[in-house]
Amino acid sequence: MSQEEFSKKVHELQNLEQSIQGMLMQKQSIQMEMNESLNALEELKSSSDEVYKIVSGIMIRSDKTSIKAELEEKKKLSEARISAIEKQENVFNEKIEKLRKELDELLQRNAKKK
Repeated sequence: MSQEEFSKKVHELQNLEQSIQGMLMQKQSIQMEMNESLNALEELKSSSDEVYKIVSGIMIRSDKTSIKAELEEKKKLSEARISAIEKQENVFNEKIEKLRKELDELLQRNAKKK
């Protein structure tokens, strides 16, 4: 393998690692949103029937049942998004591992030649 091909693989590895970092940040953000939904659902259990929600900075009285449904839907959506990110993360990790093995083998071959 030429130096150019080796450099290309190293660059690809770096790009994959950067992508994984971005996914982890996105996943963390979604998990925070999901935790907020879970906390709100817990609060709803102990609240009276009169509840409020904030919409564009305005607090609006709302129906407890509809807010619960909204929060449950938001939670499901967050779970689906996290699952999709984790699947993509696994694919990237497999590619990273494969590239690392290839690069290690190349480095070992080059070291033996010298």
